[in-house]
Amino acid sequence: MDHAVALVEAYLQINGYFTVAEYPVIESFGKQHYGVATDLDILAFRFPGAGRLVPGRGGTGLFAPDPALGIDGDAADMLIGEVKEGRAEMNRNTRNPEVLRTVLARFGCCSLHDADTTVRQLLNKGKADTHAGHRVRLMAFGSSSDESPHGRYATLTLGHIAGFIENYLGEHWKMLRHARFEHPALGLFMVLEKARRETAGGQKNA
Repeated sequence: MDHAVALVEAYLQINGYFTVAEYPVIESFGKQHYGVATDLDILAFRFPGAGRLVPGRGGTGLFAPDPALGIDGDAADMLIGEVKEGRAEMNRNTRNPEVLRTVLARFGCCSLHDADTTVRQLLNKGKADTHAGHRVRLMAFGSSSDESPHGRYATLTLGHIAGFIENYLGEHWKMLRHARFEHPALGLFMVLEKARRETAGGQKNA
């Protein structure tokens, strides 16, 4: 998996999203001829009110998601994301109406008939409310972030994401230090946080 995609995926999972990374969209070039139209970097879905409920004695606190994500707590939220190591922007293939229509129908959030209306709203405004009652949004992630053309998608920087993960681990370290994360990005952040704390502890005892 691309390192930047792994970073974004870890961030979204912390914020309560189920994620699919580097999802290939297949298109037909005629009878018995198929190919990959594009790979979508991130698809993510979050149920309303999703949070980190910690079981056990006194462990009932809910984790508040990052306000920068613009989550509406009363609605399910689906993100179609593009990840760049440079400037955050959606490429032409990701904004292809047929690609978006295929993804929405494939994941069952819209029928093929309703998907056309949802895709038009997505391309015009960067977000849409589906007939199923949840929201779909386009979001670009990258090292730098400018306002998207005509506000047609949201943007978020990788620097903000890295800082959020670091703060999250630091704030909840007492609980999270007992966990083992197999996700490559989260696993690396855990190792760095542990190393930082051990170094700080050694310097205090020197």
